[in-house]
Amino acid sequence: MNEMAKTDKVLSRKEGGVGYVVFNNPARHNAMSLDMWAETGRIMEEFAKDDTLRCVVLTGAGEKAFVSGADISRFSAERSNEEAVAHYNKTTEAASLALFTYPKPTIAMIRGYCIGGGLGIAMCCDLRIATENSTFAVPAAKLGLGYGHSGVKRLMDVVGPSFTKEIFYTARQFSAEEAKTMGLINRVVPNAELESYVKKYAETIAGNAPLTIKALKTVVGELVKDESKRDVARMQDVVNTCFRSKDYIEGRDAFMEKRKPVFTGS
Repeated sequence: MNEMAKTDKVLSRKEGGVGYVVFNNPARHNAMSLDMWAETGRIMEEFAKDDTLRCVVLTGAGEKAFVSGADISRFSAERSNEEAVAHYNKTTEAASLALFTYPKPTIAMIRGYCIGGGLGIAMCCDLRIATENSTFAVPAAKLGLGYGHSGVKRLMDVVGPSFTKEIFYTARQFSAEEAKTMGLINRVVPNAELESYVKKYAETIAGNAPLTIKALKTVVGELVKDESKRDVARMQDVVNTCFRSKDYIEGRDAFMEKRKPVFTGS
């Protein structure tokens, strides 16, 4: 994922314990090109090595889109033959996996269009917080595209089989209210309040016990697997790690002393 040059169409920054990834292609409604996918994966791999980060927020630049899908204008250069398509698919899958398996909480901060690959990115996140004017769709059936099973499963794990079929069968755009009803997004907030709301939400998560949150993310990740494939020992181990930690003592002492705990992740 590091063989491609960096691009300024995906930006990153760190604010305290929160990392931010910004899809920065507003002229094309933040449509994703191959180099943007590669840079997203690189950033997530870099963030995963930073122990000071406790939460990551992903969002789109401008007022009109989170990510509007793939940058079709680049297809002739990036998906022109079978070999190029294979490389494109490998890069997008690697970036999606880096996001989906990121060990700490991730939040998709959504304004405007969240379409196709944009919805795929949002489904790789743990939480999705959107504005009232956001719209969601997977237009594959209007383009004659097949959709990979990993992306379908991530969607189905969140909204269930029936809504997954409706989203794909109709290929229409769903409103934020409809998306909330389906369980596709966690919260709907006024447009003007999105950044402040998500910032506070991320900082709240970052202030909680990181080992507890890591354990929960691990356990949920195992429980969505088929029962025969779940690693029960791993689930128990991450829970035991919490009880052996200094943070467990800190949390207990802070509760008794009626003060805010200071967690270190150890």
